Amino acid sequence: MATDQIERETIIAAPVERVWELITEPEHVGKWFGDAGADIDLRPGGSMTLRWSEHGTSRAQIEQVEPHSLFSYRWAPFKDPGGAEPVEGNSTLVEFTLFEEGDGTRLRVVESGFAGLLCSDEQRAANVEGNTEGWKAEIGELEAYASKVAA
Repeated sequence: MATDQIERETIIAAPVERVWELITEPEHVGKWFGDAGADIDLRPGGSMTLRWSEHGTSRAQIEQVEPHSLFSYRWAPFKDPGGAEPVEGNSTLVEFTLFEEGDGTRLRVVESGFAGLLCSDEQRAANVEGNTEGWKAEIGELEAYASKVAA
């Protein structure tokens, strides 16, 4: 059976306040995460829409907002199980945790809940594999984007 969670961690050469902006403000998220824009209603229960020119649109619901330390949302980026809105059985939880580290920020990203996806074990494993590769790429894009706009 596939793992239930994906974890990534990096250090970004920018203060926590700036990294917070990069992961929560649509004008930034729509450039490093989605390449075709984003909409974010930054409050618990708020909605978030992420767009990719190649992958289409994914919807999310914001779970937690603790400025400069924790941002989480539930999203449904999967074709199988499908669904436009994130609900139990078709979505996972993504948590961004920020910590000051010297002059920079340690960013930890955890996506969990793959075991609860209502799909075959093979599809669940494919979803974990796809998102594992996806987070590797997206965190790399965030690091590159932060180096351009962190000032």
